[in-house]
Amino acid sequence: MDRPSPSLSQFVLKMHSRCDLACDHCYVYEHADTSWRGRPKVVSEETLARTAQRIAEHARAHRLPAVHVVLHGGEPLLAGPDRLRSAAEELSRALDGVSALDLRIHTNGVLLNERFCDLFAELGIKVGVSLDGDKASNDRHRRYADGRSSHPQVLRAVELLNRPDYRRLFAGLLCTIDVLNDPVAVYDALVALDPPRIDFLLPHATWDVPPPRPGGAPTPYADWLDAVFRRWDAAGRPIPVRIFDSVLRTLRGESSLTESLGLAPADLVVIETDGTFEQADSLKTAYDAAPATGMDVFANTLDDVLRHPGMLARQQGLQQLSGECRACPVVNSCGGGLYAHRYRTGSGFDNPSVFCPDLIELITNIRDRDTSLSVSAVDRAGPVDSAELDELASGFGSGETVGRLAAAQLELNWDLLAAVSERAPLADRTAANAWQLLVHLDETVPEALDTVVAHPYTRPWALRILEGRAPETIASGLAEIAAAGAMRARRGDTVVVPVRGGLLRLPSLGSVILPGEESLAEVTADPEGFTVRSAGRTLRIGWDEGVDGLTPHWQPVRLVEQPGWSVALEDTDPLRDSHQWPVSERLSSGEAKMWAEDLAEAWSLLQRELPGYAPGVAAGVRVLTPLHAPDGSDVSAASKEAFGAVAAARPETSDLLALLIVHEFQHVKLGAVLDSFDLLEPVRDGRLFYAPWRDDPRPLDGLLQGAYAHIAVTDFWRVRRLSTQGEAARTAESRFARWREQTVSAIQVVAESGLLTPLGDRFLAGMARTVEKWSAEDVSAAALTAARSSAERHRADWDARNPTYATYR
Repeated sequence: MDRPSPSLSQFVLKMHSRCDLACDHCYVYEHADTSWRGRPKVVSEETLARTAQRIAEHARAHRLPAVHVVLHGGEPLLAGPDRLRSAAEELSRALDGVSALDLRIHTNGVLLNERFCDLFAELGIKVGVSLDGDKASNDRHRRYADGRSSHPQVLRAVELLNRPDYRRLFAGLLCTIDVLNDPVAVYDALVALDPPRIDFLLPHATWDVPPPRPGGAPTPYADWLDAVFRRWDAAGRPIPVRIFDSVLRTLRGESSLTESLGLAPADLVVIETDGTFEQADSLKTAYDAAPATGMDVFANTLDDVLRHPGMLARQQGLQQLSGECRACPVVNSCGGGLYAHRYRTGSGFDNPSVFCPDLIELITNIRDRDTSLSVSAVDRAGPVDSAELDELASGFGSGETVGRLAAAQLELNWDLLAAVSERAPLADRTAANAWQLLVHLDETVPEALDTVVAHPYTRPWALRILEGRAPETIASGLAEIAAAGAMRARRGDTVVVPVRGGLLRLPSLGSVILPGEESLAEVTADPEGFTVRSAGRTLRIGWDEGVDGLTPHWQPVRLVEQPGWSVALEDTDPLRDSHQWPVSERLSSGEAKMWAEDLAEAWSLLQRELPGYAPGVAAGVRVLTPLHAPDGSDVSAASKEAFGAVAAARPETSDLLALLIVHEFQHVKLGAVLDSFDLLEPVRDGRLFYAPWRDDPRPLDGLLQGAYAHIAVTDFWRVRRLSTQGEAARTAESRFARWREQTVSAIQVVAESGLLTPLGDRFLAGMARTVEKWSAEDVSAAALTAARSSAERHRADWDARNPTYATYR
């Protein structure tokens, strides 16, 4: 698959190149770069118009779903209300119909007043404020040129943003760390102001001008942040703290929330008041003109900027780091630290961060302190307790245990939705109204809404939005979820929902096909049915309509109800294509009936012959997504991002359908376990491993997933050899012997990798005990010989093809 081309989605637009404070830690005026002296004080109207055109041109070419712009300085409020209005209107006009605009301003707050706040409320501009804590801490650096304190003015600004009319504008507080300040006093002072987020920043420094380390302490910044983390954690983490949330996310393999951590490619560019393009502002701390690109909005495109050597260097992830960084055990979280902090005369940026010891200590401390990350978490807290994790390790899982996994997955979905809502541009009223309704439904009818949020295809959409991979807007998904929740509540709420190419998506319920080119629809539900209004047309649909396929506009999800299990045949959701095989089109009523009959027989077999799996399946498999297999093969799939769903093409027999279900649900279960517990150490060097059932090497997590899934496959054939007769029994015995041999071999390879955490050792031992019990069961000499001979041939062939086993790249 081709890697997506790099793009820029974050822009810092300098509105004014001077400041009304004289902060002595400022990287613009107090560090190595002096380019500000030759720039116009205020950005011109011509520069604003051209900048908006360049951003829109880039967004259109790269199909960016959203663009994030920060109005900055100097102090941007010095540009005045009229120029700030011009910036917002030019950007909104240029990006209309191209990308959603997330527009923010970052200010020191001393000039903020009601006139500015009214303007920002009108234009949808969120406001971030710089504040270094209590008065004594803030006054250490953030003063006027004559030495006066700025603290009272900033507190007035925050008080203004906390008023009900303006609270939605408040984006958060930014605090630069000074280790001479009391960390707890700083944190408590910031929390007392009730900000929606706090962002702690390391002071800018390089190897040429290193940061202060009072008393020669080796890690004073990590120690300072650790004191804040412990205070924050003990209080129940009352508000988001960007640096802590970023470390936690990267430790779980997710993306960072800040450019100073993680390995994500740089996607930010600065536009100065004269229209010149620059790299990240923090580079001003390295040397004079360090951020310069030699390009501007009048002569160059943003794709030109992307080709600048400095930008290209920051698109390479791990490869652009120094050798010391690449070998570091926390590099995936640290990412080498902020690019500017790596600078040293002579070696440039090919160095670890000057804060390297602090970053290692900080990340290690958070990893060890956070219960969701630490190895011993299972003994203290978590989605499942110690005994339940051992139960899952055996390959099985009761309905109660799987139910707790499902509850943890629901919480993850809610966290993702909250993160998505924060990305919504303030001016997007469809998204804002949808989120408000979601919050209200969660407070009043949580069961109805949880059913929708738990829909397996909620998370893939949210992750695509957060990772910038989604073609649709934030408003579409939030409104669809809100509409489906309101429909399940049936209280008469009306929701405006964007339409996807003539299709109104109602996750977990179905889809409505709308005629024409409508872009929005209004949905209202009541106890008898629901009404869809769009472009002057009204559709009234009863809850019982459409199941037989005779209603032309309404395609409801069909439920297959069995004693003890209810599963949806999901052939309506346009986002269900989250598996490696193509999905089936909408089933005809006859095809749906055949699926229902096969599912009934498969469920009966699971209850009768595989009772160790059936309760977990009933609690965890809520959706079966039909796949399309043009050659008639028995294909099936599960996605780590789509908990609760298994996907399959309808096999020839219901027995094989039962096998496909338990096989794929093993992947679903283990994926949920891995979301909460670290079983494997990170594999930094790209090693791949022998898989007994494949011709190609596999990553260790893929091998563990395969071994876990094949416990159920082995067990299926183990039981079938006893419950069938004749040729069917002989076939089952042969497959039992083969899968037993392969699963034992795979578990051994994982055990010998040396890459299991202590909790992973314990989990794998549980898997091994289950298969070892079956090793004592007799099979015919012919079946055993055939299985072992096949395994030996496969391994010999594999070794010949892959001579660098376990270090294959």
